[in-house]
Amino acid sequence: MKKNLISVIILALLIVNVVLTAIMMFSVTSASRKTAALVDNIATALNLELTAQTGETETVIPMEDIAVYTIPESMTISLKKGEDGADHYCLVSVSFSINTKSDGFKKYTSDLSPQQSLIMDKVNDVFGQYTMDEARENEEQIKSEIISELQKMFDSDFIFDVAFSSIMYS
Repeated sequence: MKKNLISVIILALLIVNVVLTAIMMFSVTSASRKTAALVDNIATALNLELTAQTGETETVIPMEDIAVYTIPESMTISLKKGEDGADHYCLVSVSFSINTKSDGFKKYTSDLSPQQSLIMDKVNDVFGQYTMDEARENEEQIKSEIISELQKMFDSDFIFDVAFSSIMYS
């Protein structure tokens, strides 16, 4: 009788153990799904935040499809007068990254020399809207405005990046 009673108690404990294990698995699985969804939402939000800074979705252009056009001479640009009322200037060397697979590249070819004075004028106009302090603080904004103006001018997005290889303010 004692052995039979112990067997029944062991069987009851075994059933309780299986039931509690099943409950624990279902609760862990749902929590795991919720955690995975939360991580996915965070990753999506971070990706949106990164692309929201540029205002457009980022497209990756392979290095073999990129040509660089550099304006051969440094540009001296007159900046807007600041609070001190003095004239300030910016000395900058500018180069542009061009997508060689774009339709605009085929239309304007890789040599932008004929349009160089127009390009320099757009760079000059954008820089001229800033004081020396504003230009120092907002170089990325200046770059995006230059790209935007050039894309409007050429009616194409084959120019997708601008770089300042050297920039000095005085």
